Amino acid sequence: MSLNRLFSKYLEKQSRYPAQSKPFRRLCWFSCACSAGIFGAVYLLPDYLHFSVGFLCAVTGAVFLMIPQKLRPTLVAFGLAGGILWTGIYSMIFRVPAHNFACEDRLPYTMLVVDFPRETSYGGALTVRLQTGGISEPLVSLYAGEDALELRPGDLISARVRLSRSDLRHGETYDYDQSRGIYLSGSVTEKVSLLQRPQSISIRFLPQYASNHIKNIIFELVPSDVSGFLVSLLTGDKSTLPDGLYAAFRRSGIAHVVAVSGLHLSFLSGLVFTLLGKRGKISAIVMIPLLFFFAAATGNSPSALRAAIMSSVLLAASLLRRENDKPTSLAFVLMLLLLFCPFSASSVSLQLSFGSVAGIYLVSGPLHTKWMKNLPRWKGFPGTLLYRLCYFLFGTLATTLGALLFSTPLSAIYFHSVSLAGPLTNLLTLWAVSATFFVGLIAATIGMVFPPLGSFLGWLAAWPARWVIFIAQSISHWPFATLSLFSGYALVCFLTAYSVLLLWLFSRGKVRPLIPLGVLSVSLLAAQLLPSYQATQTSLSATILDVGQGSSTLLLSEGKAILVDCGGNEGNAGDIAADHIQSYGIYELDALVLTHYDSDHTNGVPELLARLPVSRLILSEEDPDKELRDRLLSLAHQYNCEVEFLYRDDMVVSFGAAEAKVIIPMGAGSSNESGLSVLCSSEGFDVLITGDMSTNMEKRLLKYRQLPEVELLVVGHHGSASSTSSELLQAIMPKVAVISVGYNSYGHPEDETLARLKAAGCAIYRTDWMGDVTVSMTRGVP
Repeated sequence: MSLNRLFSKYLEKQSRYPAQSKPFRRLCWFSCACSAGIFGAVYLLPDYLHFSVGFLCAVTGAVFLMIPQKLRPTLVAFGLAGGILWTGIYSMIFRVPAHNFACEDRLPYTMLVVDFPRETSYGGALTVRLQTGGISEPLVSLYAGEDALELRPGDLISARVRLSRSDLRHGETYDYDQSRGIYLSGSVTEKVSLLQRPQSISIRFLPQYASNHIKNIIFELVPSDVSGFLVSLLTGDKSTLPDGLYAAFRRSGIAHVVAVSGLHLSFLSGLVFTLLGKRGKISAIVMIPLLFFFAAATGNSPSALRAAIMSSVLLAASLLRRENDKPTSLAFVLMLLLLFCPFSASSVSLQLSFGSVAGIYLVSGPLHTKWMKNLPRWKGFPGTLLYRLCYFLFGTLATTLGALLFSTPLSAIYFHSVSLAGPLTNLLTLWAVSATFFVGLIAATIGMVFPPLGSFLGWLAAWPARWVIFIAQSISHWPFATLSLFSGYALVCFLTAYSVLLLWLFSRGKVRPLIPLGVLSVSLLAAQLLPSYQATQTSLSATILDVGQGSSTLLLSEGKAILVDCGGNEGNAGDIAADHIQSYGIYELDALVLTHYDSDHTNGVPELLARLPVSRLILSEEDPDKELRDRLLSLAHQYNCEVEFLYRDDMVVSFGAAEAKVIIPMGAGSSNESGLSVLCSSEGFDVLITGDMSTNMEKRLLKYRQLPEVELLVVGHHGSASSTSSELLQAIMPKVAVISVGYNSYGHPEDETLARLKAAGCAIYRTDWMGDVTVSMTRGVP
């Protein structure tokens, strides 16, 4: 029996009172309306309308209050008013004063470190609280140099900081920090000064220190091949996962195991109840503070807080012998979290967490009951064991399907993909996830006192962890593991399949399951096959992927693909490229060409190689950064990818009906001067990619290579004024010019470059404004 099942059985024994109650359902209506008001205020209403719309809802509630038998509309109206008005008040007290600190100048500030720093490519990132002496001291996501990695919670520091709003990042709306109550982002170029370090650990920061200590113990005692996964499982820190593993979890449908939520708290609860036995009240009293401590240690994510509060409500109800109504509990907890921070409404974690639980409450119980109803109870030990096995399997499957009911459309919206293998992967791995959590937590705890025993337990925990990783990685490589929704065909088929599934679930048995299941299967199959068919009919297409400030261009021809560059500062370029490639039913790259070694062209390569087999990796022989080249070579060897260096002769890569001519560097010295360029052609459709080639190198390219007029130019160096010269434009006369660019401090694309493109008569597209840009020719028709 799993640990969360033990927890559920405990609650069933403790709750002996009816769940339906008018007072509780009234609270449910009010809580739902209040939460809806907050969501509406955050997503739909501009700040200046919060008070007027909230007041209008309050007046409507007052009118309903004077009408007999109109209690429900009254509760809804007042709930909406409360949610909208509170969002406006909260913003006036916390958000607006924080935004007032935003300034282009670097000013001196004193700050309190509130969490351990995490390593970035440029140094360290940490959360600090400005010491302003005001009513509300705003939190700041601070980015500093490597010296920041030595800081710890409770340190008082000072530095000259440039503060900006956290809800605007790279010129676009960014909700992650704001959803956690952090309204400022700061950058430090100088060394951070440590003013004071406390002599002892404050109770306030005890969860952070406990989490950090557990991480260190696990890395010390657990085998290295699974230590990162175990740290992520216990603490929610996904940065410790090896390259490509989180993508494998996401594709196989078990990404939730490394996002601390109710699953983890049920494991923790089951562990406590197992250790304390039948001491019901003692177990409940111990559990409630432990749940909140665990949530705090894992970062107080909305999903963890939701699970902690709901579990505490259930435990408190059992202690006080009070009724528990699941919809009311869920709605009330959501309202509490949103009242604490209304802008957490934009948290993807919160939406997925509550959507999953709502689906479980709605359909999982009835599905499990229905499946078990017709299952005979076999006599004897083997029969009893088989019945319990079926009970566990059906329960896991019903819970998984319930969790997917509302989380599936959210995944489609936010991640543009839906895992079809999720139910199967959960069936195969949840028992192992439970065992890994159980043994791993005990190993970390005992390892603090007696390392040899902790090391042995860590060795034991590694085996179920390896099973989880093996299953996730294996299933993630299946062709139909994930349905990518980048294609319009796939999106329409997915919406059809999901609509049919909803109609069947809510038909209450009036429709025979064979009909909706048949439509569902056909729709999902079509969603996979139609984009693949479209790719096979394409003579040549070029998709300039939106990777922020970076470059990654996907070239497709008759179901074959090559990728030119793979780097950027938005998301992970490797995952973005792999998702697009697999959305066309293509599961192998004919070649990966890296024009040069700058990180904005290469930092996604590890994830890409972990996701897809790549036949050839084509590199420039010139390399001022030997360490990076050695890392790329090591990755290529690890994933059995052939490496070819170009320095004397051009190379022609044939794929489908197209040919990509990879041209050797035109110069030497800096990475931009020694980069490759690519000319891809098919049936009179030509694409030119020059990487970060400078004007001087463009002149050499024109002198030593015969270039045709091209239909598409991927503009050099993200629109820098030092590239895309008038001479190049006059020679190749591009019809379409696409600039791969994101938010940057260089001024890309520069006005001078845009003016030259406009004068050349190009149709200009930008990934920062338009997202992915695809230019294609199908069977000779551009």
